[in-house]
Amino acid sequence: MTPASATAPRTVLDASDISRALTRIAHEILERNRGADPVVLLGIPTRGVGLASRISARIAAVEGQTVPTGSLDVTMYRDDIGLKPARALEHTDIPGDGIDGKVVVLVDDVLFSGRTIRAALDAISDIGRPKAVQLAVLVDRGHRELPIRADYVGKNLPTSLVERVTVRLTEYDDSDAVLISVRGA
Repeated sequence: MTPASATAPRTVLDASDISRALTRIAHEILERNRGADPVVLLGIPTRGVGLASRISARIAAVEGQTVPTGSLDVTMYRDDIGLKPARALEHTDIPGDGIDGKVVVLVDDVLFSGRTIRAALDAISDIGRPKAVQLAVLVDRGHRELPIRADYVGKNLPTSLVERVTVRLTEYDDSDAVLISVRGA
């Protein structure tokens, strides 16, 4: 194996794999919550927002009703805000009926340390009081630093700490794919 091939990004999910995973997640959300009525989807920017929209569309196709969908920026709630380079604030968009008494499903692309989800829980507590909070992720790569676990997972992808998982979505990139590569490569 040449050094170049050892560090080249490898596709672990293609567009059809992502589509199937999101369809499965949508059905699992409906089963667990006995329908779409109590559910609000909040995507965590950036790619979590696109994934939440796709899950919402799949739920609407099955249930015949639209699921309120929005976005939740967690930038100012992060515990590493001074440790990493500054990041631009994203948009928070809470559906008109709010989240009080609803089942909020947070949607993110990759679950890693759990710190983004901890920040999202803090952000939610400033917005309202949901009945329950659930978590849907496209990829769970392990390495948790906090006791946080996803309720809905598209793909469990055990990784080493030197690996990087990149999610590409057509809403933001040129294609749908989940890639794994060695950091710095």
